[in-house]
Amino acid sequence: QVQLVESGGGLVQAGGSLTLSCAVSGRPVSSYNMGWFRQAPGKEREFVAAISFLTFASTRTYYGDSVKGRFTISRDNAKNMVYLQMNSLKPEDTAVYYCAAAGGELSTRRTAYDSWGQGTQVTVSS
Repeated sequence: QVQLVESGGGLVQAGGSLTLSCAVSGRPVSSYNMGWFRQAPGKEREFVAAISFLTFASTRTYYGDSVKGRFTISRDNAKNMVYLQMNSLKPEDTAVYYCAAAGGELSTRRTAYDSWGQGTQVTVSS
C-alpha cells in the first residue's frame, strides 16, 4: 500500500504561483503513474495533471484543458516525490488539490487511481 501526503497549498493572489508537493511512501513512486486532481466546494473532483512512470523512451504528461500552459507536473523518483508547479493562478483554481497514484494505466479518469492523499487547500484571491 502506498501513502501520499500533499503539501505546499496556501493563499495566493491572482497571477501568482505555488508549487505543490506530494511525498510518496510505502512503495517506490517509480512504480506508479501519478496524478493531481482538485475539488472545489459543491463541484466534482476534476482532473488536473498526470505523469507516467519513467520509461526508457519518454515520460508522458497529460493536463486538463483549464490548466494547460499554466501548470506543470513533474516527478523525482530518487526523492519519491511528485510536484505540481502552478503559475498564473486564477480565482477559479481555488480548490482542494489531491495527489493520486495509479498502479495501472496512465489516465485522466479519477477511477483509474487507487491511492489518494488527504489534500491541500489552494485559495486564489482576486
